Amino acid sequence: MTEPATPAAAPWTSWWTDLRVAATFLTRLPGFAVSGHADLARAMRAFPLVGAALGLLVGLVYALAYGMGLPPLAAALLALAASALATGALHEDGLADLADGLAGGQDAGSRLAIMADGRIGAAGALALLFGVGLRAAALAALATPGVAAAALVAAAAGSRAIFPALLHRLPPARPGGLGAMAGVPSSEVALAAFGLGALIVLICLGLATGLAAILAAALAVAALAATARRALGGQTGDVLGAAQQVAEIAILLVAAAALGSA
Repeated sequence: MTEPATPAAAPWTSWWTDLRVAATFLTRLPGFAVSGHADLARAMRAFPLVGAALGLLVGLVYALAYGMGLPPLAAALLALAASALATGALHEDGLADLADGLAGGQDAGSRLAIMADGRIGAAGALALLFGVGLRAAALAALATPGVAAAALVAAAAGSRAIFPALLHRLPPARPGGLGAMAGVPSSEVALAAFGLGALIVLICLGLATGLAAILAAALAVAALAATARRALGGQTGDVLGAAQQVAEIAILLVAAAALGSA
């Protein structure tokens, strides 16, 4: 008698589990641990939802700082600091490591070795400087807390929606990397994540600005993916982190250009 209820409950249970797995992977926030086997490849469909939640949290920090009378740039920097704390600066670390590897290596092996080194070089430091600076400047241009929060949600969700597609399309650059650990997401998971992320971007930024932001992020990530394939032979966790940062910057810049005077 209990069997008919199982199919109806399974999808919701599956999505809730995926949300917890995604939050465990993408954040350093407590309370999301999942016991037993966790299917990270499938859970990547929920990455945009976790990103949207992070964007809301960071947007709240921006609104509180702005409401206290701080100038927009200071509020933006505080919001980005909150984002780094919530995620453990996971993606920023990837951006810095990839920049160091591409700048210092002569071939794929030497580049990967540099990326595996925990020390940061000049190229990595500059990548972090420009990455944080561009995001902060874009947020400061938006000024209004509501618009800035919407842009943060769009950028956080849209930039994390690209992970499954990259893992699906790019082979691992080294054995035992993220691709080998997480498994390869199916095309259905990649499409679900991209569709969900795109929907959130369109809702937050509107049709015209949202489409422009999606296109800009897609082009930026495609260029980075092509570089990673050529220079490294595929993807690593650092490549994925850098892709998230590049996509987030692209979305925020488009939002600032289109909505900065709103």
